[in-house]
Amino acid sequence: MRFVMRIVVTAIALWAATRVVSGISFHGAWLGLAGVALVFGVLNSIVRPILGFLAFPLLIVTLGLFTFVLNAVMLLLTSALASKLGLDFHVAGFWPAFWGAIVIGIVSFLLSMFLPDGDRHRDDAGEIGR
Repeated sequence: MRFVMRIVVTAIALWAATRVVSGISFHGAWLGLAGVALVFGVLNSIVRPILGFLAFPLLIVTLGLFTFVLNAVMLLLTSALASKLGLDFHVAGFWPAFWGAIVIGIVSFLLSMFLPDGDRHRDDAGEIGR
């Protein structure tokens, strides 16, 4: 269930980016947007760690600000792969991807605050247990 909720949160964040950032577009139904969210999630889980490892020196030198560039690259890769899969999601270039990644990050963070933490629960005394 948590996996489905993450896809829904990512789909909503992608939808918000298409509404806020000119240069990011999606034409289709919510199911297609969920497909784009799935592509985005798969790329983030497979490609992003590799890019993060390769860009580690730049992340250190820029005090982590290069993360924004990595996020934009991930959104551009999502656009390329989604179009190959027949999903009508398009990012026009680096700057729309940059601003879109920021919007997606903010919306995902805000929506994730409302998701239950599946690993922990609080008992009546307030202690965290399993």
